[in-house]
Amino acid sequence: MFDVRFVDDAVFPATKAVQGRAAGHRRLFRATKRAFDLVFSVLLLPVVLGCALFLLILNPFYNRGPLFYVQSRMGRNCKAFQAIKFRSMRVAPKVERGADAPLETDRITRLGGFLRKSRIDELPQIINVLRGDMSLIGPRPDYYDHAVQYLELVPGYRERHIVRPGVSGLAQTELGYAEGFEATRSGARA
Repeated sequence: MFDVRFVDDAVFPATKAVQGRAAGHRRLFRATKRAFDLVFSVLLLPVVLGCALFLLILNPFYNRGPLFYVQSRMGRNCKAFQAIKFRSMRVAPKVERGADAPLETDRITRLGGFLRKSRIDELPQIINVLRGDMSLIGPRPDYYDHAVQYLELVPGYRERHIVRPGVSGLAQTELGYAEGFEATRSGARA
C-alpha cells in the first residue's frame, strides 16, 4: 500500500490535501472499529459471564486455584497492559521463562487443554476490549518481557503495535500459538 506521508510536497503539491483526507479516513476507521468492538463486546458479555459461572463450578474439581489468570502483555504503542484469561495451567511459582523457552505443557490441566483448544480461555479478554486495552481483531499481544526482546530481534515487530492488539487475528487463525523467537519471527513476516 502506498503511504502518502513519504511523498515530497515539491513533487506532488496536492500531498497535504491527500494527507488530510487520509488522516480523516483513519480517524473515521478507528472510531468505527472502536464502536464495533464495544457493541460486540457488550453482546458477548453474557457468554463470558455464563462461561465464568460454569467454570467456577468445575474449577475446584479439574483446575484447582484461581479462575482467572492476569499477565502483563504489550499493547498499542508498546505500552504494557494486564490481559485477563481463564487459567488453563496449574499454579506454579513465578519463574522467568526466556523468549525462546518451550511452553511448560505438563502444567496444562485437562480442563485447561480443552479451554485452550476451543479458545474459551481467551473470552475474558472481552473485558480488556471494553477497557480499551484490546480490540476484537488485531495482532495477538505477546507477554511483555518477551515482546521487549522481540522488538530488538524481529524485523517489523514494532509496527504491529501501532494498533490495539486483538482477541483474535490472522496469526492466531493461520498459525496457532507461536512459541518462541523463531515462531514469532516467521509469524511477523506472514
